[in-house]
Amino acid sequence: MQTQQNKNSLVWFKNDLRSQDNIALKNAIANSNNTIAVYCFDPRQFKKSPFGFKKTENFRAQFLIETITDLKQQLKQLNIPLFVYTETPEHVIHDLVKQHNISTVYLQKEWTDEEVLVINQVKANLSDDIECIETYDQFLYHPEDIPFKTEALPNVFTQFRKQCEKLSTIRPLNVTNSATAENFNITNNTTIPTLETLGLDTITPHPNNAFPFKGGQTEALRRLNNYFFETKKLGFYKKTRNGLIGTDFSSKFSPWLANGSLSAKQIYHEVIRFENEHLKNESTYWLIFELIWRDYFKYVSLKHGNQLFKIGGILNKQYDWSTNQTKIKQWIDGNTPEPFVNANMLELKKTGWMSNRGRQNVASYFAKSLKLDWRIGASYFESMLIDYDVHSNYGNWMYVAGVGNDPRDRKFNVKLQAERYDTNGKYQRLWLQDTLF
Repeated sequence: MQTQQNKNSLVWFKNDLRSQDNIALKNAIANSNNTIAVYCFDPRQFKKSPFGFKKTENFRAQFLIETITDLKQQLKQLNIPLFVYTETPEHVIHDLVKQHNISTVYLQKEWTDEEVLVINQVKANLSDDIECIETYDQFLYHPEDIPFKTEALPNVFTQFRKQCEKLSTIRPLNVTNSATAENFNITNNTTIPTLETLGLDTITPHPNNAFPFKGGQTEALRRLNNYFFETKKLGFYKKTRNGLIGTDFSSKFSPWLANGSLSAKQIYHEVIRFENEHLKNESTYWLIFELIWRDYFKYVSLKHGNQLFKIGGILNKQYDWSTNQTKIKQWIDGNTPEPFVNANMLELKKTGWMSNRGRQNVASYFAKSLKLDWRIGASYFESMLIDYDVHSNYGNWMYVAGVGNDPRDRKFNVKLQAERYDTNGKYQRLWLQDTLF
């Protein structure tokens, strides 16, 4: 009787930084005798973009460092070592595959240009007998389950939402089992970098930070449990979600969703549990509604590809955009004629966070009032926001710039928005320190 040859697998983590509800991890463990994992702090992600901003600044990098630290602990409990490098994946993975006799690499499927380029470079560096298994794992509605072909995706969100709600179901969570205890018996001497080793400034915590949480699955699940079941704030979400100050006006799940330390399905199934155990109302539905918006932007980028990053957007509309450096700097520094814009921009600069209401206003002001090339604003957000997500970021910027999924081409009246959402000026005073009041 032949002995079965050991099958060794590698899980390449990218923006799926969780041990729970992770299909690549589940499949690797289920189909392998031994499993190891890798994460790369790709040096290219810390260099300057064509618009002059570091692609990842210190707030998002710190959140990522915390996330990887937590992931390493979570995987250790599953008997899986996480190798962490500050090198490019195409070199690291090639070497790991050779050193540990890997036959299969499991990873999350991507479709935007930069991510696909890196994946293709990794594949090109591997021998032909190494199998790479890519699976979609960042959606609420799986691409195989939606009632449209990608090319026939509706151009209006409401049509997408209604059809998905009517005709699609959300898959159950993936349960991850432990790997074999001996698991290679290998030494892992790799270390997780610091901000300094990534060439970034250290962070001084800001007393007014509306997002004082740490990165990683552990903190994400703690926040989810607190917001839903301990405080039951979910039951008021729709009424408070446009707030500007504090930790609890919104769910604050987006940073964990963005790097995948929390999945959209995990949130959805906990909403359903909350509805079954406590109450079901407009607020519980609205959180799911926001997750569907997130899905929609991912499908928009699947359909339109690199149009997302072009000045004409997915509508290929031509405007007379400016690249006035003085106006760009004034916007970044919170030094425009609009106090509400300034307050939001200062919050972003000092904490890496900004409310959804703030983002819509500052982006609209940038593109519609200052008439600046919207991609510059999008690139700055990419650099600074701890919850940067390529699809939502560029989808939202196109939307407010009038080159995306909004046929109305609206412009926010910043003064009226400030009066409505910051009626007594408390938020503006918090960040402007009364200088303009």
